[in-house]
Amino acid sequence: MPINSFTDYPMSWRPDRDALKRPVYLSLALLLEHDIANGFLAPGTKLPPQRELADFLDVNFTTITRAYKLCELKGLIYAVTGSGTFVAPNAARSVTISKDKISNEIIDLGFVASFEQSNTTVAEAAKSVIEKRYLEQLFNYNDPTGIPHQKIAALHWMKAFGIHADTENMAIVSGAQNALAITLLALFEPGNRVAVDIYTYANFIEISKMFRIKLVPIPGDEHGMLPNELENQCLQLDVHGVFLMPSCSNPTTVMIPENRKKELAAIIRKHHLILIEDDIHAFLTAGIIDDYRQPMYQLLPEQTVYICSTSKSICSGFRVAYIVFGDKFKERIIKAIFNINVKTSSLDAEIITELILSGKANAIVEEKKQLAQSANSLFSEFFPQPLHTGHPLSFYRWLPISDYVNASRMESYFLNKGIRVFHSDRFLSGASAQDNFLRIALASTNSLGELKKGLEILKENLRF
Repeated sequence: MPINSFTDYPMSWRPDRDALKRPVYLSLALLLEHDIANGFLAPGTKLPPQRELADFLDVNFTTITRAYKLCELKGLIYAVTGSGTFVAPNAARSVTISKDKISNEIIDLGFVASFEQSNTTVAEAAKSVIEKRYLEQLFNYNDPTGIPHQKIAALHWMKAFGIHADTENMAIVSGAQNALAITLLALFEPGNRVAVDIYTYANFIEISKMFRIKLVPIPGDEHGMLPNELENQCLQLDVHGVFLMPSCSNPTTVMIPENRKKELAAIIRKHHLILIEDDIHAFLTAGIIDDYRQPMYQLLPEQTVYICSTSKSICSGFRVAYIVFGDKFKERIIKAIFNINVKTSSLDAEIITELILSGKANAIVEEKKQLAQSANSLFSEFFPQPLHTGHPLSFYRWLPISDYVNASRMESYFLNKGIRVFHSDRFLSGASAQDNFLRIALASTNSLGELKKGLEILKENLRF
């Protein structure tokens, strides 16, 4: 079809053909990236169908396919089978959530910390470790997956959550995000697809972008990811893995009950998927929530990489997490651990081990549970929610909002009012969503009084 026949034809994107250079597919991909990054293509924009764009530019259809694929690998666009290709919600900005330097006058309801009031107990354990006779043995390259007695303590800690494994099938790593990076590097290749909840952990979205992993958003309900929707995507696409947070999903606070776990496990087993189970909130769930029976790892031990971080349960600053894996993953994961970390600090791991073996870790957990209960009760005073809405002791809440304002503008607005909050667009794994939420951190303020003040500001300014 001649190019000039498109003169009055409506198209959401009209790249300049004269700007294209060889190789054309790469040049076109760079043009698309430029227009997204500079705001010429808004999030959610439906791009021209590939054949239509090929006709418009008078190029081969496969050229468009290769260009779109490059941008999809970068997380700039996503495809919905039967609907088309769209600009990703967060294509033009990073959604990484970190403890940014913000003014001391800003009340942080965005970054989810860990009720740091218990760090005095942690400091006492650190002093005890410094006095150990074997202290110098913690300062070398030995035992890259963890010193044996530290791994035994880790398995003892995870036994309360339903994990039964041996020291050969686990390792100590530098926090949950480190564990996620290790898992993606070890077990996945660029272009592989991982199924996730529509709203999922923002930093997993960013890590996946870095490793060129495609995320496949799967709809869910109040019990988590829908098995039939996962099945449908596995039948239509070559899906390689699934990322889940069954004990308390970040950001939605949804918990996956036992029956749903079994239904999802059946699909994962059938399609030979790799399950990445981030169980950072198990300490708030196992033995507390009636329907929590076991982690999904126990249903699929040979297909699961289980991650249990101590950052929320014990201490965030040490960056110590435990990763458990089946025999077929063992060699690749250990290789990735060494290539990324060489090893995790044995000193940090020893302090966590000291807390576990002394029983002080359990005391810290009880203190955090009480603080979480008080913080959630305070939140409910300002924003009453239906019963059984998410995890009752979550360190954050998922607050529905009626009005949509550009996510960046809304976050900036509240910063100017004195609080930091995060809009639900940060957590979108691909598809745009009609509903809007704010994720409100409850565990980051210095006191409940400061949290109350922040919630007051939020309540007063939510409609604008």
